[in-house]
Amino acid sequence: MKYAVRYIKNTFYPLKVPDTMQIEEGQLVIVRTEKGEEALKVERVSPLVSKIWDEAEVKPEPLVVIRVCSQRDLQTLDEIKKEEVESFFKCQALVRQHKLNMNLVQCRITFDRRKITFYYTAPERVDFRALLKDLTQVFTRVRIDLRHIGVRDETSILDGVGICGRSFCCSSYLRKFATINVKLAKDQGMPIAPGKISGTCGRLLCCLTYEYSNYIEAAKGMPPIGSSVMTPDGLGKVCLLQFLNGTVIVKMEDGKTKEFNKADIEMVDADVNVEIDVPVITNAYSDDDGSIDIRQLEDDKNSSTGNV
Repeated sequence: MKYAVRYIKNTFYPLKVPDTMQIEEGQLVIVRTEKGEEALKVERVSPLVSKIWDEAEVKPEPLVVIRVCSQRDLQTLDEIKKEEVESFFKCQALVRQHKLNMNLVQCRITFDRRKITFYYTAPERVDFRALLKDLTQVFTRVRIDLRHIGVRDETSILDGVGICGRSFCCSSYLRKFATINVKLAKDQGMPIAPGKISGTCGRLLCCLTYEYSNYIEAAKGMPPIGSSVMTPDGLGKVCLLQFLNGTVIVKMEDGKTKEFNKADIEMVDADVNVEIDVPVITNAYSDDDGSIDIRQLEDDKNSSTGNV
């Protein structure tokens, strides 16, 4: 495969180009998708990606190119973009009129204008039969699709930049959402403050899973915080663990803290008369987040639906 396009959630789809057609990188082309005809930008596929696709047991389904966009097609595309904005506000007004507990996220109209899709989030199941009836009167001769998505799906289709300064993982390359809970953050010694471990979607950061297995491996042989240990300098209590460099911070009987390699200390069954402070990283909330229940950040049925 030489060319591809980015479609839903920035997923790459290879193109099936007729032998009689010539396309170039950067051109807009009309392709046939399961949702209808769409206008998408052509991107060149690197030889490495092309080789992976060719050797894969489950190959990505190519999208058929109908034609290269003409000047008239480009004008039509501009008109559709304006129609999507107008349609969004029309639907939003009807949602308010029917007093439905749903948040309209986005409106998409296929290039052939045969289908209009309204994406929405909702905390619970919504009875939108009356809404759909009104929509069919407003949008005639078009198939209407009201699609319930999760808050993580919402963020993935709206796109944006994360706290790391890069595009959201969910809207750039992440295809499936892993179940995430606060234990992942605790095990990695992160501050359990909503503002630091949650994303724009209001759920725990997807990247908490990326290095979790490395932390679990690094934690092997580490004594628990508060345990009594024998060090080369005497008895003490563990007050902090540094997983990635394999060291342990120990508070000695004289009140001083020292750093030791985990291989140089040994847990002992002894009563060491040392008081240790609870590390700041175990605080449940920051001052600004005190009213937030940390459980609300965990993945649930309304986080991601895969229904985009």
